[in-house]
Amino acid sequence: MIEPDLLLQGYRLGVFPMALEDDSIGWFSPDPRAIIPLEHFHVPHALGRILRKQLFEIKIDTRFSEVIEGCAKREDTWINREIMESYTRLHELGYAHSVEAWREGKVAGGLYGIAVGGAFFGESMFHRERDASKIALVALVQHLRARKFVLLDTQWLTPHLQQFGGIEISRNHYLRLLRSAVELPRKFSGN
Repeated sequence: MIEPDLLLQGYRLGVFPMALEDDSIGWFSPDPRAIIPLEHFHVPHALGRILRKQLFEIKIDTRFSEVIEGCAKREDTWINREIMESYTRLHELGYAHSVEAWREGKVAGGLYGIAVGGAFFGESMFHRERDASKIALVALVQHLRARKFVLLDTQWLTPHLQQFGGIEISRNHYLRLLRSAVELPRKFSGN
């Protein structure tokens, strides 16, 4: 297991771990770095129609283990047993969080990440039903805005994240945003 203090210090410095093919742990700080500017988050038109139907119920931190296991369950994954144990420990300490989209009493999809100060570091998403992870992302952004977070880090840019307003910025620019974000007195959950 990666020690919680080491993991949190990594996030504060702009680095994060991933399991490599040989199951060892590598640390990464991409340049460019991907973020979704919270003030420019975009809900695609088709997803907006699905949101209005209210097919999913959103819950936070009720099934963290199930979410991280769902994220790991793919052919090509960077989430090994050590990563799962490390982030589960961070969840127990109140730093790692899951946002879950529920349907008919089951987790249909979700995401997990780490909150430090006013920064949220999105780690991974998964879905068992179409659009469930996207609905969880919309709920995450609404939650972060309500709690006055200022940075949503997505690590690398994918076409999936681009449709929501994800952009790439230089590592130097990212580190400047990160330094001020992690110092903010914000709480992801609780009062």
